[in-house]
Amino acid sequence: MIRGTALIFWDPNVPGKKLDAIDTDQITPAADCVSESLATLDERWKAGAFRYLMPDFRDRVHRGDTFVVAGDRFAIGSSREMSPAGLKAVADEAGLELVVVCGGNMGDIFRRNALNLGLHVVQSPEAVADARDGDNFSFEPSSRRLINETQHKTYEPLPLTAKEDEIRRTGGIFAAGRRELRRSIETPPRIEWPDGQTARALTSTEQVVWAHRVDKGDLVRPGVTLRVYADLLPASDGTAPFAIHTFNQITGGGLMFPRQAAIANDHFVFTGKDEDERQTAIGRDFARLHGIVKPYYATPGDGIFHFYFPEQGLVLPGQFIPGADSHSRAYGAYGAVGIGVGSTALGFGWSTGYIYFTVPKARRVVFTGALQPWVSGKDIVLELLRRWGVKQSQGMSVELVDRNRQLPITYRNTIANMMAEAEALNGIFAPDDVTRAWYDRNGVADLPYPPFAAGADAVYEIDESLDLSDVRPMIAKPFSPGNAFTADDVARERITFDKALIGSCTNGSYDDLLAAALVIRGALRHGARRAAKDFVVFPGSGGVGRQIDRPDPRLDGQSIADVFRSVGGQIRQSWCGPCFGQGPDALQKGQRAITSFNRNWQNRMGVGGEGYLASPAVVASSALLGYMAPPNELGLEWDANEYGV
Repeated sequence: MIRGTALIFWDPNVPGKKLDAIDTDQITPAADCVSESLATLDERWKAGAFRYLMPDFRDRVHRGDTFVVAGDRFAIGSSREMSPAGLKAVADEAGLELVVVCGGNMGDIFRRNALNLGLHVVQSPEAVADARDGDNFSFEPSSRRLINETQHKTYEPLPLTAKEDEIRRTGGIFAAGRRELRRSIETPPRIEWPDGQTARALTSTEQVVWAHRVDKGDLVRPGVTLRVYADLLPASDGTAPFAIHTFNQITGGGLMFPRQAAIANDHFVFTGKDEDERQTAIGRDFARLHGIVKPYYATPGDGIFHFYFPEQGLVLPGQFIPGADSHSRAYGAYGAVGIGVGSTALGFGWSTGYIYFTVPKARRVVFTGALQPWVSGKDIVLELLRRWGVKQSQGMSVELVDRNRQLPITYRNTIANMMAEAEALNGIFAPDDVTRAWYDRNGVADLPYPPFAAGADAVYEIDESLDLSDVRPMIAKPFSPGNAFTADDVARERITFDKALIGSCTNGSYDDLLAAALVIRGALRHGARRAAKDFVVFPGSGGVGRQIDRPDPRLDGQSIADVFRSVGGQIRQSWCGPCFGQGPDALQKGQRAITSFNRNWQNRMGVGGEGYLASPAVVASSALLGYMAPPNELGLEWDANEYGV
């Protein structure tokens, strides 16, 4: 039996309400605390735990406040295993056990990471609602029963699936990997697609999972945990060290090749910090040991892995790709099932070739109507998140349907990528003519899997449509991507800023940057001269970075980079740093930026900074104006031939 006192996260803006939507960035060490080993990482984390959210967190846990109580949507966002590992370590150092008590809807990656690491997580909305400061709690790990001893109330938490509970009871993910390793080596993977009758009842995601099942007799239905073969298992330099640790623990080290492994150095590579170089060196040494080379090993500057791996032909329709980064959901743009997982799940996959996957409920969004002037994928997804409100997608798999085949892959990438901010397990556009045309243009003629689409009898918990005729250019204000307003309305507020930043895995493609350059070119013709504020561009990959230096006929023979530089824009290396507050372009306390990034949660882009989100076109127009506004504020009239991408 575990006993302790409640440690409640109260909402500072709503008296008496538990805090909802705590993101993992807030319960993860600052990047300069990330280091080369689990033990060192834990040690560094303890020194800075909850530095901004709850400065005395560590002291309170050591005093016995070991039942962390928070509201709904706890630990949304990033795949960083450091969050549950650090929480657990704070209690471990005092010889205590921590229990997280939260609402029924929580971050799916954090939940799986906690299960893998042995951190107790109890989802009980009733217990959260009842809890008061100073309440004494007890938790029985075997039954998972929670008791508020002060109030004499007992709670049965949301149950684990049978397979999740089996893993929990039998020693966690390391023990499961060791048990299953030999069989996984002896059994060749088989990918078998469902026949027409079976596929008729399955969503696109369910069909991919059905084909990739390890145990071919297993049913694919919501709530069931399956073993699912992976086609690619990518990590970043930030998540690879934990995955390597897991792989070594399961396999014994350098005895076998890590299956489907890929590593991209894109998070901590241009900070200039020795500790970040040491972390990056872990993945580099691992790749050298196992002979992992390009394109499966991306060196610093090669690109952000959600752009780089599709660009290299490693992401293909019909694949199942668990990636150790929450924005692995971006692969849904290409007709693949991309999900975010933690490093332990990835290391397990490198060992066995598969991961454990719990089938989610499904919802469908059908995009109808016609795209409006200046509207892109970013505006569409911001409008969708605005409509979904505080509940967001509720952890479902989202079937994204482009009814009129008018959304290019660039737009689909942005929408699928930001299913992470929508708190969806994944989002997928079933492969269609748009998908196939993209692969043809990129020289990929032979696709490994057959065409597929959601079955006519597939079941959706929520079925909705979004009329694109109603969508306008959008800007999301702090501190949520769903806190979005039309750019015209925001323009009337004349919100100024310190930096305008374009790029990231969400909007760093050639076409994204071309859209921004076309706005600038049009503005120059109307008398604009220089960006009013710092204007910085981060290409999605090194390949994109080289491409934007080439002349483009849409720009009268200039290159995109030429256009950016002509108004004072600066081109940086391809990496993730500024998006999550790293490197020289991170926001400082009191600074504000308008960006084409994907998250604007508190402290996300730099401690004390404020981030706003918009499309590359809106960021470009804002950079020239000096306040946040869409291109029409520059006097530009929409012409699809001149500004369409």
